[in-house]
Amino acid sequence: MAILDLHHPWLLVFGILGNIISIFVYLAPVSIFIRIYRAKSTMGYHSVPYVVAIFSSMLWMYYAFIKKNATLLISINSIGIVFETIYILIFLVFASSKARRNTLKELFICIGGFSLIFLVSWFPFSGAIRVSLVGWICVAFSIAVFASPLSIVLQVFRTKSVEFLPFYLSFFLTLSAVMWFGYGLIMKDLRIALPNILGFFLGLLQILLYAIYRNAKPVVEENKNVEEHVVNVEMLAGTSNNQLVHPVDSGRNISGDDGLTEINMENNNHQGAGIEDRCSERMATPPAAMEN
Repeated sequence: MAILDLHHPWLLVFGILGNIISIFVYLAPVSIFIRIYRAKSTMGYHSVPYVVAIFSSMLWMYYAFIKKNATLLISINSIGIVFETIYILIFLVFASSKARRNTLKELFICIGGFSLIFLVSWFPFSGAIRVSLVGWICVAFSIAVFASPLSIVLQVFRTKSVEFLPFYLSFFLTLSAVMWFGYGLIMKDLRIALPNILGFFLGLLQILLYAIYRNAKPVVEENKNVEEHVVNVEMLAGTSNNQLVHPVDSGRNISGDDGLTEINMENNNHQGAGIEDRCSERMATPPAAMEN
C-alpha cells in the first residue's frame, strides 16, 4: 500500500480536504456529550447513531485495506472509529442500566455483523471479487443509512420550520460529499463515488429547504415528537461519517431510566442550546462519506 495516494495530485487534494471536513462533522456531537457529562445523564439520547457510525467506519476501513492505495480512506475511518468509541464510552458511563445493556447489545450486533461479513468475504473469495463484494456491501449500507435524513426533510415540509435543520452542518455534510465523490471519481471507484452522489443531493435539498423556510411561520404540531437524526453518512470517504444517523428523543424529556427525576433543563437556561445540540447530533454520524 502506498504511503499516500500520490498517483494523481487531485486525488490527494480531494482526499485531504475530505478528511479535514469530515473531522469537523465528527466533532458535531461534542457539545451534546459535554451536556451529558454535566448532567450526569444521557438525557434521553440514544446510542444507536454512534454504534452505526462505528460499524460503517469498520466496513469502509476493511474495504480500503483490501482495495489498497486508499490510505486517506483508512485515515478518516480510523479517526471516525476513535471519535465514535469515545462518544460511546461516555454514553455508557452516564447511561441507566437499561440503556447501558441496550448499548452493549448494539455493540455485540455490530461486532457480530462485521465478523460475519469478514468471514463470508475473506475465505471464499479473493482478489477483485472480494474487493467488489465488500465494496457493494458498504454501498448498500450507506444508502440504507441515507434514508434517515428524509424524516427531517418531511418534518420541515410539514411544520415549515427549520428548527431541526442546522444550516452549517448541512453545508459541511454536502461539502464532504463533494470531496469524497471527487476522490472516488478520480480513483475510478464507483463504490466510493455513488453513495456520495446521494449524499450531495440530500445535503443540497436540506440547504434549499433552509433557504425556503428559514423565515416562514412554523406550523404547530400537537402531540408529536420529532425524532432527531444526525446524519453524516456521506460515506465519509465516502464519509462513513456514513455520520452516520443519530436518532434522539426530540422532546429531550428525561426518562426515569436515565436516573433523573427532574432536570428542569438547567432547564430554561439551556433550552436554546438543547435544540442546537439535538440538531447537531441528528446530522452528524458517521460520515458514509467519511468512510469511503
